[in-house]
Amino acid sequence: MQICKYSDATGRSRVALVEDAQLTPLQMTPELATLADILAAERPISAVESLARSEPIAIDQQTAWLAPIDQQEVWAAGVTYLRSQTARMEESEAAASCYDRVYQADRPELFFKATPSRVSGHGQPLRIRQDATWNVPEPEITLVLSPKLKIVGLTIGNDMSSRDIEGENPLYLPQAKCYDQCAGLGPWIRLYDELPPVDQITVDLKIRRDGATVFEQATSAAEMARRFEDLVEWLGRDNTFATGAFLMTGTGIIPDNDFTLHPGDVVDVTIAGIGTLSNPIVQSTSPTAP
Repeated sequence: MQICKYSDATGRSRVALVEDAQLTPLQMTPELATLADILAAERPISAVESLARSEPIAIDQQTAWLAPIDQQEVWAAGVTYLRSQTARMEESEAAASCYDRVYQADRPELFFKATPSRVSGHGQPLRIRQDATWNVPEPEITLVLSPKLKIVGLTIGNDMSSRDIEGENPLYLPQAKCYDQCAGLGPWIRLYDELPPVDQITVDLKIRRDGATVFEQATSAAEMARRFEDLVEWLGRDNTFATGAFLMTGTGIIPDNDFTLHPGDVVDVTIAGIGTLSNPIVQSTSPTAP
């Protein structure tokens, strides 16, 4: 079952089922008034099934997708794939041992990624920093967590990263990772009672520039050095999430060191069993530009 948020013809945010190339708007109730309420239910699939439905709407190029998030925080894990460890070590000799140690440590790297206002949905722009010269997308399987930190679904995440800023000093990680339009989520959430085997959760990244594909690579969750449940358990230590959370689980796809995103690029992230998240890339003309 797939659920999304979109903006209807009046500009109102709606929650809908996604099925058969159609959106079926859900008629929300006082008890299930938001997407977050559904995700907090004991069984979100049953919560959705309990709601009445409006007439289906065809999905087309005019569909105004919204990121499938309400007030949840977005967190992220780093160095969960060997490729990510290698790339991070390539960024900086000073940081190399740091990333090598965290890849092998019991405690994972977890960091705050974005507030909802910094998250873009399908078709909405993602940003590369004006003060960075080496910017890359990071396609990531993203766990959808209830307030009890139960994994209730998956969505597609794009953890935008300024590698030159992070490589200059690991303490600059928040600036390399967290800024306006720094995270993509969507186009919808796939709800699960039980997640599929990790080798069936494949991830494909494609970057298009001027109509041509300039980078493409694939991996799968089977290549991860850590289990989803392990990451969630660490996230929940001395930490509570009243409305739930999203947890990006790290990337196993990183473009070569001579590659950087350009304004106008389009980044497509496809995860098997979910769909494709597509975002155009923008950049400010000055550090204070909106």
